[in-house]
Amino acid sequence: MKLLLDEMYPPALAEVLRVGGIDARTVAEVGLAGRSDLDVMATAVTEGYVLLTENVADFARIAADHLSTGGHHAGVLVALSSRFSRRPSGLNAIAVAVCAVARQDLDDRLVYLVKPPQPDWSD
Repeated sequence: MKLLLDEMYPPALAEVLRVGGIDARTVAEVGLAGRSDLDVMATAVTEGYVLLTENVADFARIAADHLSTGGHHAGVLVALSSRFSRRPSGLNAIAVAVCAVARQDLDDRLVYLVKPPQPDWSD
């Protein structure tokens, strides 16, 4: 999977994902820092990236508009901020959730990532 991380994600997440076998790049790494969401989506489409974002409001609309005009995209993954933390302690949970869907057919889909269950150490 080629994955483009939206601007809110730190380079450390891309590094964790690369260790896990995902070809992950941040928007800054591909020269899109500070660019519009439309530019980010256009690059994802052109370069064949699945896009990872927490900005569901904008990217759900952009992806739907793109599909309605006959376009296609490699997929949009949504890691809601209410489920996932972008702090260093939360990066592994995002990476695990991405890896859980990495082998699925994501073409033209918007997929909400599910936080992996926390281990129960009480037993």
